[in-house]
Amino acid sequence: MTKLKGLLLTEGMHGMISQVEGLAKALDLDFIHEKIELNRLWKLFPPKVTPIQDFVFKNDIKGQFDIVISCGRKSVIPSIYLKKKLKNKILNIHIQEPKVSLKNFDFIVAPEHDALMGTNVLTSKGAIHYLTNIEIDKSESYLIGKTDSKKNIVSLIVGGPTKHYNYESKIIDEIFKKIENNFINNNYQLIVVPSMRTPQRIIDKAKNFFSNKQIIIPNVDKKAYLSALKISDHIVVTCDSTSMISEAAITGKPIYVAQMPAVKNDIRFKSFFNLFESLNIIKPLNDSVEKWNYTKLDETNKIAGQIREKIKQHDFS
Repeated sequence: MTKLKGLLLTEGMHGMISQVEGLAKALDLDFIHEKIELNRLWKLFPPKVTPIQDFVFKNDIKGQFDIVISCGRKSVIPSIYLKKKLKNKILNIHIQEPKVSLKNFDFIVAPEHDALMGTNVLTSKGAIHYLTNIEIDKSESYLIGKTDSKKNIVSLIVGGPTKHYNYESKIIDEIFKKIENNFINNNYQLIVVPSMRTPQRIIDKAKNFFSNKQIIIPNVDKKAYLSALKISDHIVVTCDSTSMISEAAITGKPIYVAQMPAVKNDIRFKSFFNLFESLNIIKPLNDSVEKWNYTKLDETNKIAGQIREKIKQHDFS
């Protein structure tokens, strides 16, 4: 059977790509990515007051596709434009709240902590993503040879400054000290894994703070990320990324969240943390180390299963 073709629309950020690509893979689509760029004037306007016209975005979108999966503010108008142009020839799915009428999409995929309601809304616990346990298992050997077999492993997955969290040096020092006291001083080896948003100054700070017996990944390295998730006994993730916390939750391993003071109202983050704490997935990084279990999250495949039923009933002609 010929695969359906997918078009993925994002702003090019890791968290967005992870979500659209994860859903496309779970739906078994033959997909391509399109990084959306808005024309200068329209970058300033929210989607709800932006015209549904192709002059809004720079991309010249061509080719045949059946499913459009979009994520992020910039991708809202192109998705709606394509739906209006092609009508039932495509299904369009938007991930995250689009800030426009939900009726513009066949499906909206949103995390429970967003409290978005609608007949076409599918909710997930945390963010959906592109990681699978099969892929994680295959990456085990990438870092295992660099670790000390006599030590337990803790991985610190680092995000970066956002409008909610600014990564003050003092706060990062406090997080590093907690990891040193809680883990390294108790026979753990540390793996620090940066993301696309991690400033070089944070990577340099980690190199200077921790001894050379710890493993500091110097740049974005997907294999190192997956390998670290596989071989870790505990995982610590900075609080700025619900996506990376959601990704880590596929492992079933204890996850500590390294909290920082918010510089802007972070009520959505608090709702997310409350949900994941109630599911026994995360605990705040404080002054002790525990071991606990929870049911591995596989929300991407759950959502994909619900969408497949709609695809079976849809006439793309």
